[in-house]
Amino acid sequence: MKYAWLGCLVWGGALFAGTQGSYASATDTNVNARYKVETVIVSGDGWTSDIGAGKEEKKLSSGLRKRISALIGDNLNPSALDDISKRIRDELHAREVTRHLMRGASPESVKVVFKVSEDSSRRFDISVPKFLYNSKQGWSGAVEGTATVKQNGFTFGLVSDGDELPERYAGLVARYENKSVGTDRLRFQFEFESYHEQWNNATVQELPPYAPATGSALETSQAYRTRQNFEPALTLVICRPLTLTVGASFERMQNQFPAAHTVAANTAVGTLRYQRQFEGADYEQDVDAAYNLRAATRVLDSDFVYARHHWALRYMLRHGRHVLLDDVAGGVITGRAPLFERYVLGNSSTLRGWNKFDLDPLGGNRMVHNSVEYRYGFFEIFYDTGAIWDSGLQSATPRHGVGVGLRQGSFSLAVAFPVRSGRADPIFMMGMNY
Repeated sequence: MKYAWLGCLVWGGALFAGTQGSYASATDTNVNARYKVETVIVSGDGWTSDIGAGKEEKKLSSGLRKRISALIGDNLNPSALDDISKRIRDELHAREVTRHLMRGASPESVKVVFKVSEDSSRRFDISVPKFLYNSKQGWSGAVEGTATVKQNGFTFGLVSDGDELPERYAGLVARYENKSVGTDRLRFQFEFESYHEQWNNATVQELPPYAPATGSALETSQAYRTRQNFEPALTLVICRPLTLTVGASFERMQNQFPAAHTVAANTAVGTLRYQRQFEGADYEQDVDAAYNLRAATRVLDSDFVYARHHWALRYMLRHGRHVLLDDVAGGVITGRAPLFERYVLGNSSTLRGWNKFDLDPLGGNRMVHNSVEYRYGFFEIFYDTGAIWDSGLQSATPRHGVGVGLRQGSFSLAVAFPVRSGRADPIFMMGMNY
């Protein structure tokens, strides 16, 4: 079976290469890499920036103008164009950014035109935040529709995710967001989630018999049939790189054993986040650091009492078509937490190449992980290392995984291998995960 996955990867590489083999028309986005970018034009309602000619409106930040300027004179790179489109949309809060290619003044050159549809007070967007296939864990997906009326956003979505948590959860998500509560520095969000749970046999077999005194012999819950969450939160922009989110999460679970009954995991939630971009003459650096705390207490009428600490740091360095990424994460849970709060490694983004049910079917209350990734154009290679365990019951065992793949925009196709003695059992992954 592993050779079949490797064959899929090779075939995918040929497919990516094959899409760049001809230049049929001026608007064909899959232009052969021999075509060079002559100039880049960004236009919106009543304004136009011709970056190559130096006629630039002050609509774009200096960092984004530098990034666009770096395209000029280089070979056409559809992946880089996708990235620029997304950054223009995010920076200008645009409803839509479309790109077109026009023949340049010289042979084998093109003009790239980004057309910006300005944001309006009313709009409706459909997004697919997750669409993944993992050869060990199957398909996961989510789709959301968001209606925006001035500063208010109303979102409704459907999800089936067997990748993120110890269980597969399927159901619906509804969310309301006000992006300006009296000031642009304060945002309010209320989220409702309702899921039905499915459990892997390895997880069910690992759960101990029900113990009435504690609910479980382990520091976790039993399996539950359904889960609902009501979560209000306020986000304060302390200063532009730094935000603080505070709120509460009211989770309700219907346990399966010994008989159907409802338990609650009500937590106070806080997240401190730092995001900043540094730009030089020929490079970009992005830093995204966050600390998250979820604390369940009897004061909130919770059946569980625990504290879940999570730290994460993501660093990206971009130089031309070269991109280097480093993700570091760690977590500690103290007290008795339900299964959905426990840490998981061995999915589409952590310890790739490993199966999460082989590492720990119940998840762990301690976790540390690091992922290093290098990308050049479509090509990517990554190395993951990490450990997951239960403090007092297990010792930390470091594990490693390596992989290669292809990426265009947010879509990736990869095969990953666990680093261990004995036979190699690769895992094939494809899709997108924001």
